[in-house]
Amino acid sequence: MTLLIYLLIGAAAGFTAGLFGVGGGLTIVPILYLVFLQQGYDPSIVMHMALGTSLATIMVTSISSLSAHHKKGAVLWQVFRNLAPSLVIGAFLGAGIADLLPTHGLQLIIGLFALWVAWRMFRTAQVQIDPNSKLPSKMAQVGAGAGIGVASAIFGIGGGSLTVPYLNRHGVVMQNAVATSAACGLPIAIAGALGFMWFGVQTQPIKGAVGYVHIYAFIGISVMSFITAKLGAKVAHQLSSAMLKKCFAGLLSVVGVFFVYKGFF
Repeated sequence: MTLLIYLLIGAAAGFTAGLFGVGGGLTIVPILYLVFLQQGYDPSIVMHMALGTSLATIMVTSISSLSAHHKKGAVLWQVFRNLAPSLVIGAFLGAGIADLLPTHGLQLIIGLFALWVAWRMFRTAQVQIDPNSKLPSKMAQVGAGAGIGVASAIFGIGGGSLTVPYLNRHGVVMQNAVATSAACGLPIAIAGALGFMWFGVQTQPIKGAVGYVHIYAFIGISVMSFITAKLGAKVAHQLSSAMLKKCFAGLLSVVGVFFVYKGFF
C-alpha cells in the first residue's frame, strides 16, 4: 500500500514538474510529510525527511521534464550555464541551514514563501512581457543563482518557484522560463539531496533512509514522475502564459495555506 502511495505521489509530482517547471517539490513535500507521519517516524525529523527525499526525486523529474522542453528548443542554455555553479553551492549550504531549523519553523517559512510567490504570480498574470526588458549581467545571474539554490534546498523544491518569476520579470516568456527552470532544477536537486544526506547522518537511523533521504520513497516516486513529467511539459506548451501563471499561483496558494496552518498548529 505504501508503494502505491509513492507511485501516486510520483505521478502528480511529475506532471506538476513538466507543467510548471517546479521540479514537483511543491506537490511532494506536503504529501510525504503526511505519509511519513502516518508511518510513525519521529515528528522532529519528518519535515526534514520530506524535504531531502523531495530533492532526490527532483533529480529524476528534472531530467524527464528537461528532455521534453529541450526538444521544443525552449531551454535558454546560456542562462543555465550562468546560474548552475552558484545553484550547486547554494543548494548544499541550504541543506545545512535547513538541518538547523526546527520543524515548525520550516513549515512556517515554506508556507509564507509559497503564498508570497503565489500572490506575485497571480498579480502579474495579465501583465505583458516588456520587449525591452533584459536579463541582468552574468555576475548578477550568478548571485541570483546562489540565493535561489539556498532557498530551494530549504524549501525542498527544484527552484522553479524562484527561477520562473526571476526570469519572467526580466523579459523571458513563461514557456522559456519554465523550460530553463526545469534545467536549473537538476543541479539544485543533486547538491541539495547530497546535502540532506550529509547533514542527516547524525540523526536517529530510519530503515531504508540515508540521512534525510528515504530511498524507498525516492524510487517509487521517481518511477512514475519520470513518465508523467513529459506529459506535463507537453501541456505547458499548449496553454497561454497567463493561464500557466494562474494555475501556478493556485497550486502555490494551497501549499502555502497548508504549511502556514501546520507551522502554527
